[in-house]
Amino acid sequence: MTWLVTGGAGYIGAHVVRSLLADGAEVVVLDDLSTGAASRVPPRTPFVQGSVLDRRLVAGALTEHRVDGVVHIAAKKQVGESMADPLLYYRENVEGLVALLDSCRDAGVDKVVFSSSAATYGLPDVDLVDEETRTAPLSPYGESKLVGEWLLRHCERAYGIRVLNLRYFNVAGAATPELGDVGVFNLIPMVFERLQAGRRPRVFGGDYPTPDGTCVRDYVHVADIADAHRVAARALESGATGATYNIGRGEGSSVLDVLRVIGEVTGRDTTPDVVDRRPGDPARIVADVRRIREGLGFTARHDLTAMVDSAWAGWQLRHP
Repeated sequence: MTWLVTGGAGYIGAHVVRSLLADGAEVVVLDDLSTGAASRVPPRTPFVQGSVLDRRLVAGALTEHRVDGVVHIAAKKQVGESMADPLLYYRENVEGLVALLDSCRDAGVDKVVFSSSAATYGLPDVDLVDEETRTAPLSPYGESKLVGEWLLRHCERAYGIRVLNLRYFNVAGAATPELGDVGVFNLIPMVFERLQAGRRPRVFGGDYPTPDGTCVRDYVHVADIADAHRVAARALESGATGATYNIGRGEGSSVLDVLRVIGEVTGRDTTPDVVDRRPGDPARIVADVRRIREGLGFTARHDLTAMVDSAWAGWQLRHP
């Protein structure tokens, strides 16, 4: 089986590519390199540079490489940016998916693993978020992922394209230092950046209704995210269809928990400055992971210390 991985030169995509290759799959990478890097594409792995919006390019890649299925990761993914430029997000994430599915239908490619997001849930008021929790995204980014799920459901019914949606929670860590996240948009790299600058980490809000007053999130290692995509791809090969799965650990870690682990890993003082809450931050978002465990036999393996330790190794490589 040959899988086209869109966004396969990015942070998450590069990990997915390696997981598939290690499992014996044939892989083709398509990436426009807007945030990815060609150096992340393994040697001898076919690489097509361009956007999923380029229908002729995508159609050519599908037919030339005899692609059987697509793992669709390519997308814009910053909540704040989506608020400032919603047209960009609907063009890249929704129109891009339309163009990709058009090419899949014409080429007879009938298997899609779709990288979705916990951002589809918005502000869930439950201890554990399962796949039936109401979806009410708060940003154009989250909306674009939910629209993508709807579109794929309709394509499944109309064209027989079999789909598995993966909604993942807070991604962190790296399988190897060179595959680390180069962005500074999430808690762990944001803390690293401030520590390197000799400044205290910032905590947005210390008065939430949680055990220590700070927000609680479900952090999941990017290597586990990659393995979940691989497991989903193999399930589609075996006939699975029409399901949505959370990817997380099913365990919550508060902001102060994360700072404590960062302090242990780095040996730095992570005493924070507590500042005002950010608008729209829910107190707690933790995944219920029973469905993916029972349906696909997948369980995340890495703990928070492994995530921080591997993220720190990648950060040191890029910021010696």
